[in-house]
Amino acid sequence: MLNDKVILITGGTGSFGKKCTEIVLKRYKPKKLIIFSRDELKQWEMRQQLPDSKYECMRYFIGDVRDKERLHRAFQGVDYVIHAAALKQVPTLEYNPFEAVKTNIIGAQNIINVAIDQGVKKVIALSTDKAANPINLYGATKLCADKLFIAGNSYTKRDGTIFSVVRYGNVVGSRGSVIPLFLKQKEKGVLTITDPRMTRFWITLEQGVNFVLRCFEMMVGGELFVPKIPSMNIMDLAKAICPRCKTEIIGIRPGEKLHEIMIPREDARRTIDMGDFYIIQPDFLYWRRRCNYNGSKPVPEDFEYNSGSNPRFLSIDEMRELLRKL
Repeated sequence: MLNDKVILITGGTGSFGKKCTEIVLKRYKPKKLIIFSRDELKQWEMRQQLPDSKYECMRYFIGDVRDKERLHRAFQGVDYVIHAAALKQVPTLEYNPFEAVKTNIIGAQNIINVAIDQGVKKVIALSTDKAANPINLYGATKLCADKLFIAGNSYTKRDGTIFSVVRYGNVVGSRGSVIPLFLKQKEKGVLTITDPRMTRFWITLEQGVNFVLRCFEMMVGGELFVPKIPSMNIMDLAKAICPRCKTEIIGIRPGEKLHEIMIPREDARRTIDMGDFYIIQPDFLYWRRRCNYNGSKPVPEDFEYNSGSNPRFLSIDEMRELLRKL
């Protein structure tokens, strides 16, 4: 699918962007693979890991998704866009709400408009479980972005740019997750727990990239893809990282939930089960003409994909094995 194509990854120097680049270069032979991000130091470091002499297809563009003019230049000749750029630190965005809106919402609008103008074939955007029934600003901006990308299919001509979204949970070991925090606290022997009942969805970085690339290949435009992934209780996670450590209960932080949701009950009527993943279908007339997902089945009317009621939970040993692979 990606052979001899021009691919651009926004936020390409982040955890997802680097792993996605690694996997694409291993499996495909793209004509160009463009890393679009704001941080020149991270781009320089990435360039050292992927030298031009070995990877002639690599390109590095300094830019911000807030800058529509720069996106116009960057998207020239691009076939596919993977949109991974976002501001996502919950406490930071609660304190800097305007900045969250500029990047996560206005940035999404810019991506959509420029992709259509420049004739990009496919755009897939990364979402988060925080976008389902959001209670913090990060989740609210990502929910808005999700809806913008799905609606973007109505702004393009019949054979024009198509847009879809992938939503998944916490990434094992990613920056900003609780795992790096616990690993650091392990040195002092005390892990801080917000609430012992708390659960979260977990996925590895490689699993996330593989799912995005799989969805990228099958998308017809308008889907919100949700993988079936395991949950884990926060106390079990603490035991997996440091069974001898003491735990200190500090209370739930502002904007935090006990359990995360990836498919709200209100979206059940539009959700289909694809076996190892779900699709939330759009409320658009064109969808029935495009949809080619044979073998799918609707979920029950009262269905909710919740990390607390998820039928699959990671064991302590399974999490330790994932951590060993990091």
